[in-house]
Amino acid sequence: MSVELETKFKQVEEYIDSLNLEGKDKVTKRSYLIHVLHKAQEIIGYLPIEVQKIIAKKLDVHASDVYGVVTFYNFFSMKPKGKYPINICLGTACYVRGSGDILEEFKKQLGIKENETTEDGLFSIHAVRCVGACGLAPVVMIGDEVHGRLTTKDVKRLIKEYREKDK
Repeated sequence: MSVELETKFKQVEEYIDSLNLEGKDKVTKRSYLIHVLHKAQEIIGYLPIEVQKIIAKKLDVHASDVYGVVTFYNFFSMKPKGKYPINICLGTACYVRGSGDILEEFKKQLGIKENETTEDGLFSIHAVRCVGACGLAPVVMIGDEVHGRLTTKDVKRLIKEYREKDK
């Protein structure tokens, strides 16, 4: 394990310790699980098995329960995401307006499949069910930025825009 990752794991442990859950009952500790998972993913960028085990031990829950929550919710990832995660909405409003074609164009332009990350670590592609911006369909979120009313012709421009941001 890299020193950087070890440091991030320690930050997760310190965060959990800061919640002052020592001596609390199991139900109270368990109620913090999703909150702690969000924080851990914010710190590390994803939720590897090793950090899930740390969280399970600190919150006094079984590791399989933590894994179950991580794999159930779409927001959580067990693989590193790109610096600019690309979330393509495939909800009904977006899909009927061409988001499936947009997804295929991103895959083609970046040379990766869904839930993969480009070799330079800049981009990852994720299909999501709804981002709650149906009036802007089809919608793509890159990081926290919403891009609406897109066509396949916008894909190359968006990739270029974000590559330039990284320079």
